[in-house]
Amino acid sequence: MANVPDTIDPIDVEAEADNRRSGDRRKAPYQPGDTSFGPERRNQGDRRRSPFQQWPRVVLGGLPIAVVDREQSAKAMVDEALRRRGLWRYPAYLTSANGEVTYRCATNDAERELFMQADAIHADGMPHVFASRVRCDEALPERVATTDLFYDVAAEAEARGATMYMLGATEQANAAAAAKVMERFPKLKLVGRRHGFFDSTDDEIAACNEIAALSPDILWVSMGVPYEQQFVIRNRQRLTSVGVIKTSGGLFDWLTETKPRAPQWMQNLGLEWLWRIWLEPRRLGWRYLKTNPYALFLLLTRSR
Repeated sequence: MANVPDTIDPIDVEAEADNRRSGDRRKAPYQPGDTSFGPERRNQGDRRRSPFQQWPRVVLGGLPIAVVDREQSAKAMVDEALRRRGLWRYPAYLTSANGEVTYRCATNDAERELFMQADAIHADGMPHVFASRVRCDEALPERVATTDLFYDVAAEAEARGATMYMLGATEQANAAAAAKVMERFPKLKLVGRRHGFFDSTDDEIAACNEIAALSPDILWVSMGVPYEQQFVIRNRQRLTSVGVIKTSGGLFDWLTETKPRAPQWMQNLGLEWLWRIWLEPRRLGWRYLKTNPYALFLLLTRSR
């Protein structure tokens, strides 16, 4: 049997602990296609609890919605993205819910699961705010519309040196949106952009490897529901050098400013959907007429 000392010097123990804490052993440079850590490690989330999961939540329409405002969200997204640099873990995944999402998640279990895997779900609809005031013990402070949140995050990222990547929409819309963003935030580190269409699985994997090699702190994915959520879940293990992913629906189309936002009074009353029907009646008219009544029913009956 090996000799075991009768006592252990506490100074030696503390010195060893200091050595272990001196560097984050989980940090490693990202190499596209590198599987040296094994699939079981690549598929793990960050062992430390995500700050997004610490936000209080209320149930609205059957979905857990984060009780947080835009300013808090923007700061937390940049904080967490910068903290995760080099940790080589699943990126944090944030998404949003509006009336259509509430309807889809209630009628499609597979889509609901895509949302339930998110670190946090924002309320991107005033009806959610109104319902929280009536049905929940804690009301949402405000609507966290992705179109507005993007500008908050971009300003925070520009001030603090966080990098971003824009993935999604058509090539024309993506390029125009990126140009508008750089015009408004000239010092922002936009490390790359790409349209959201893939010719094949190999093309999608190649795009993910390109994004991973650039290691953006924040990745915006604008493909629409449920394609953007499916993309995130399908490719998280390929994007472990990314800090935070935020799904963003038709954000890039709005960033181009070719489509006007609804007047502020309509946004405040939760009538932006009506404005969008007016802009695109053929594409959105039947969709909203089908989903909105049921979403309202869900907000009134499945909220607490």
